[in-house]
Amino acid sequence: MNSKNERAELAADQRLGVGNVVTTLVERGTGLDTPTLTFDTDVDGHPAWQALSLAALGDRVAARAAALHALGIRPRDPVAVWVTNGADQVLGYLALARIGAIPALVNGRLPAEQAAEYIRRLRAVAVVADSPHQDALTAAGTTAPSFVDPATLGKGDPAQAPAPYRHHAGEPVVITHSSGTTGLPKAVTHSHHSLFAAIRHRLSLPKGQGLDRMLGALPSAHAATVIAVNLALTNRAQLAVLSAQSGPVVLDAIEAWQPQSVLGFAAVWSELAGEDLSSRDLASVRTWWNTGDCAHEAHIRRLVAVGSRETVTAQGRVRRTGSFFVDGLGSSEMGHSQFFITHTPDTDRYGRCIGKPHAFSDVAVVGDDGERLGAGQVGQLAISAPTLSLGYWNDSVTTYRTRKDGYFLTGDLVRHDEDGYYYHVDRAVDAVDVGDGTRLYTMLCEERVLARCADVLECTVVAVPSDGGAVTSVLLVLDPKADRGTDRTAEVLAALEPHVARTVERVVVVDPDRLPLGATGKVRKFLLRQRFLDGELLGRETTGSRVAVR
Repeated sequence: MNSKNERAELAADQRLGVGNVVTTLVERGTGLDTPTLTFDTDVDGHPAWQALSLAALGDRVAARAAALHALGIRPRDPVAVWVTNGADQVLGYLALARIGAIPALVNGRLPAEQAAEYIRRLRAVAVVADSPHQDALTAAGTTAPSFVDPATLGKGDPAQAPAPYRHHAGEPVVITHSSGTTGLPKAVTHSHHSLFAAIRHRLSLPKGQGLDRMLGALPSAHAATVIAVNLALTNRAQLAVLSAQSGPVVLDAIEAWQPQSVLGFAAVWSELAGEDLSSRDLASVRTWWNTGDCAHEAHIRRLVAVGSRETVTAQGRVRRTGSFFVDGLGSSEMGHSQFFITHTPDTDRYGRCIGKPHAFSDVAVVGDDGERLGAGQVGQLAISAPTLSLGYWNDSVTTYRTRKDGYFLTGDLVRHDEDGYYYHVDRAVDAVDVGDGTRLYTMLCEERVLARCADVLECTVVAVPSDGGAVTSVLLVLDPKADRGTDRTAEVLAALEPHVARTVERVVVVDPDRLPLGATGKVRKFLLRQRFLDGELLGRETTGSRVAVR
């Protein structure tokens, strides 16, 4: 099998998409013994941490498809999948897509009350849920038509699976959800081609360094995992899927499984940066791939200092200490990161730079009235790309509110410079007008504090409008080795722009478990703003300094 030719053939195959990669590769009949997906739990009698060959993966997907079909699941049926293990999430998606049903993947960490309401709005015909999640939904009063135990699905007979459903380009194939940081997560609908568009683009390019052995430290219910699964399969690469993504879990997996690349969200890099990386064997890692929110410079610098990478010199290819970090900006709705920038220990373009757009992405920065803004002007990011989702399932109102003139309005505030580099400054819902034509961008503030304050591991800035300005709290999570008793107020204020520093009322050190997080690890700032307005501000256990508003 000529892998270069196969990648070109797959890129050109317009029948191919996220609904049929497994069945298409099995039907090709080549590389059936190639290792594909590895899971961190036993599944259907297959041991944890042992790769499924392509043939075995096809067999496991067919078995689950047969069992689901026997239960009455049919094409176009929306079926929620709310489970703990990454194996059940991924195999559930692949099996439901094989029979033409529409899997709605639900993050296992979503609170039961939210999950119950989310599933109700989906109007799902069934819910694939393990026992803990079934119990949680029952206690939350869910009225799901039927529950399906994923432990029983592997007992299906692969020979009884119906013929693979024929997917078409614009048909809905899988539903994932947004992070839910501002309320109930939104059900994002992806088509057969939309989540495959960036993969098709990558298949037409030379194979990237570190793509042969990838560790997925991503929420298994996220669109990013769907993309990673299909990217690995079409590149004949190996992917290990983690069911949990805490720092120690990811580091243990790196040492045991020795991946070349690690895929994750910003929350993962924050946790890894807080660990003693020098005590870990991370030499196998060439590339850290970030998706979702862009990552912080302070965390990137700690990660690129470890691992190894190949560089081309006059003497040929040389392995050097230090790794790549590929950053960007994406979301479930965007379907894939729309930007990219690669950091090494030698690069120095930070300040929330998300790089330049991918070739498949048409990017605009627009003002409140929709006009395009020039270099240096901050506006909302608008995207037109083949990766974009179809919209929100059962919610046409929100779908059309976020679309304008063929573009998706992302809710992100960005600017670009004269060289074509883009910079992310905040989410529109978190930025505050502080008067005199100036605005406070909370994420940009966090970036500056982290870059300036070496012993601060994570920073959350909460700004609340007040009397034509803002009142701001700066919440610090410290490096475990840092002195919690040190007053860092002056250092924090010095990191901020003067018009922002004048709004700061509190600088407080908090324990990370006191911050309200969404299912994907994002801080729910709207809850913090409400606590601030209610006079709570994380209770009485926090310590810090009160700053006179100037």
